[in-house]
Amino acid sequence: MSQNDRPVPRLDLAPKLKRPLSLWNPLDYLRLLYWVFFFPQALRWYESTFGGESNLQDPKTWREKWEWLRQNSVQCQLILQALMLIIVILVGLSRFLEEIGISIHWSGVALGVALGVAWGVASGMASGVALGVASGVGLGVGLGVGLGVASGVASGVGLGVGLGVGLGVASGVALGVASGVALGVAWGVASGVWLGVVSGVASGVAWDVAFDVALGVAFGVAFGVASGVAWGVASGVASGVALGVAFGVASGVAFARPENWLFAVPFTLLQRQQLNRQFPHITPLPLPYLSSQIANWLRRDWETGLHNINQLLLFTLQFIPVVKAVNRVLADTPKDQLIYRLAQLSEDPYDWKLVRFASASLSQVIKSEAVEVFFLLPWRQQIQARFQTEIHLNTPARASAAGFWYLHEQKPDKATEAFAVVRDLLYGDEMFTLAQILTDFHQTAELAEIASLKLPASPNPPLLRETTWEAIASLRRVIADVQVVENSVSRSARSLALNRALGELETILDRPDIIPQSERNLIIQPAKKWQQILLQVTGKIGDISITEPVMIPYIIGDPVQGNLFVGREDIIRQLEELWVKGNPVQSVALYGHRRMGKTSILLNASNCLCSKVQVAYVNLLRVGDCSQGVGELLIFITDAIAKTVKIAPPADRELLDLPYLTFGRYIEQVIANIESGLIVALDEFEKIEELIDAGNINQDFIGFLRGMVQMSSKVAFAFAGLHTLDEMTQDYFNPFFASIIPIRVGFLSLGATRQVLANPDDDFLLDYKPEALDRIYELTHGQPYLTQLVGFLLVRLYNDQVFEIGRPRDPMFTLEDVATVINDPEFFSRGRYYFTGVWGQAAQGASGQQEILKALAPHLEGMNLDRLSQETGMDETILQEALKTLERHDVVRESDGCYCITVELFRRWVEMSLGGKQ
Repeated sequence: MSQNDRPVPRLDLAPKLKRPLSLWNPLDYLRLLYWVFFFPQALRWYESTFGGESNLQDPKTWREKWEWLRQNSVQCQLILQALMLIIVILVGLSRFLEEIGISIHWSGVALGVALGVAWGVASGMASGVALGVASGVGLGVGLGVGLGVASGVASGVGLGVGLGVGLGVASGVALGVASGVALGVAWGVASGVWLGVVSGVASGVAWDVAFDVALGVAFGVAFGVASGVAWGVASGVASGVALGVAFGVASGVAFARPENWLFAVPFTLLQRQQLNRQFPHITPLPLPYLSSQIANWLRRDWETGLHNINQLLLFTLQFIPVVKAVNRVLADTPKDQLIYRLAQLSEDPYDWKLVRFASASLSQVIKSEAVEVFFLLPWRQQIQARFQTEIHLNTPARASAAGFWYLHEQKPDKATEAFAVVRDLLYGDEMFTLAQILTDFHQTAELAEIASLKLPASPNPPLLRETTWEAIASLRRVIADVQVVENSVSRSARSLALNRALGELETILDRPDIIPQSERNLIIQPAKKWQQILLQVTGKIGDISITEPVMIPYIIGDPVQGNLFVGREDIIRQLEELWVKGNPVQSVALYGHRRMGKTSILLNASNCLCSKVQVAYVNLLRVGDCSQGVGELLIFITDAIAKTVKIAPPADRELLDLPYLTFGRYIEQVIANIESGLIVALDEFEKIEELIDAGNINQDFIGFLRGMVQMSSKVAFAFAGLHTLDEMTQDYFNPFFASIIPIRVGFLSLGATRQVLANPDDDFLLDYKPEALDRIYELTHGQPYLTQLVGFLLVRLYNDQVFEIGRPRDPMFTLEDVATVINDPEFFSRGRYYFTGVWGQAAQGASGQQEILKALAPHLEGMNLDRLSQETGMDETILQEALKTLERHDVVRESDGCYCITVELFRRWVEMSLGGKQ
């Protein structure tokens, strides 16, 4: 198999550690020491893998930070290991130096330990534990050895040579080595951080400061020793030249780490095709063949190649080969794939400079930054001006990359210029329009500016940035509402528009992660700014004046239709997928608790789906007993279909004489004359079971329905009823429901319940305290009928108090209002149809259901199985079967082994009406 036939290997360069470091394992200390000086990226990986996400930026005071550290055992243990590592290494190394004849001043060692620990704690608490460990170990070891040797050698050699003839040379060497090591190490630590920032341009990696500190230590030791020797040997002769050479050698070794590069070269040459090849972690010197190999990966599998790139940037400094490979591949990419590939490249890059250098020259930037280092160099600015470091738009690849880079840098105007170059490419016009819109968002600072925004039209699908366009659609709705806030004379309309706009903005701000990185801040920041602007004008809109009784928007008993139908968006989305987006249209069964809103869903389905399907609704409770057989039933169904599709139904006599044949022919006629799908909705479907059991229609009707379900891709059935499908156990139902998709209609969520109550229509002038909405949900558990009933009675309470009694009050419902409505006996009288219906359903099916409800009613907290068995005296098998039925019907729920009545208001009704003992 050739190289190009093999799958692209998926790199995993993270440390192969499956457990946290141990305080008692000596090898773990060696591992930590290796990480600090040769694999600093591992410290960041270790902290995030085993310590979770660090929240050190949140605590403000040192006390809070210390408390955070005390509660996070992995980070705390890592600091303890670093402290022990500093002490053990310094004591051991200092003892070794003493044994070989080098004088050690232990106060200098102690000072180095103290400075290292202090620096590590300070940097760790400020910027993260990984940084604190690396900087503490690096600084502690470097300064401890440097100051110990410096103080010891300086005092010892200075005293001895003071007695001899060669005072000048000896003292020069001694003082040079001592002061060079001490000052070099200390300066190297500080310069290491600075050097890391500068070299970050060349490496393209946002160097972890932990690495910079460790690099500074190595640099400091090298520079200190070299400059010390140079000072002593060449003092009075050529110290300037020697010091310059020493500085150059030390800085080159410290930054380039050629030993690390040389160690990796043999593996690169011998194993460059293998997955398990060795990559150095701390040298930016490019590895041979790596750029070609990355380019090969990208050409063969772009997505896996991007993963490998992120691995290399995350765990190595091989930025230069990565940039060369990416630019080489993008230059050869077909134009119709270019923007799509760059969108993937910018989706989650470890280093965004990778996108920048797809349109800017890396070598020119490196040269410019190299000149910047020599800040005392004459004509520095003139030399830098010769380098071309700006973004280029002269090729499609560079212009596309520049567009994504400018979006990330929050320069949408420049992104617009970049994407204008590639508008003719696939997705080019979409990105150009997106950049234009984001530019408009970026320039708004006042309410009037938001209201006056005139955005370009959104592009048509297929879209590259679908989630971004969804957010922009929300912002368009905000703009429309802001226009109402600015221009409407109706105080209520302005208040409602303001609430809608704030709700849209809150939705965007609650889910920022769904927006791609490049434009995320350009969406989130305007959303935050608009939110603050709208909050500032909230008080100016003022209270709504209500001068006449409020119309009651809540509907009890009858199905909810039109604008009042809210809170069932999840069910409508499912139906849209099955009836509009699916091919063929699918038959469904809506089932659930009594008065849960199944009828409302069927009656509103056609309007909610924008007339893309037609729904012929049949309420089977109106059919009667079908004394003339199945033909009478089919007459009701064909009348509903004819009313919907405007095609005359067959004669009644034909349906009574030849029901199946006549109905089938009529459906064929309907199919031939409709363009959209037709849904035949049979509500209260359990009526069919009753008619079959009564012998009024034959069992073969179910088989006939099954054939109709499979007859055409244009026609489907929707069945709605109380029973779950597995309760219809007769043999003639099983094959029928096998081809029908069940959809459970459950209780409303807390959010949907709030929506039903607080926003029943656009002209509703009353509002609720948040705690009142929560209380209603606790009482109803989101049962739609009871929710509407509570809202109905609350509005009536308000009208009675304000316009009948004449008692002024705030148009805001409170907990006290909810309690007033619920404690009124009229509430349970009005809701008796629901309560008695649930109670009557409990008398059907498994025996013992009503006895269980009677036992549970007096106990708000519920009862466990043993106690329930004692209270009811029921056999365990019968008890469990009854409980399963009640759970299936959403009447009882189990939590932690304890059973209780699901709807609190129903529990109260059972306790009040039946005394829990009947």
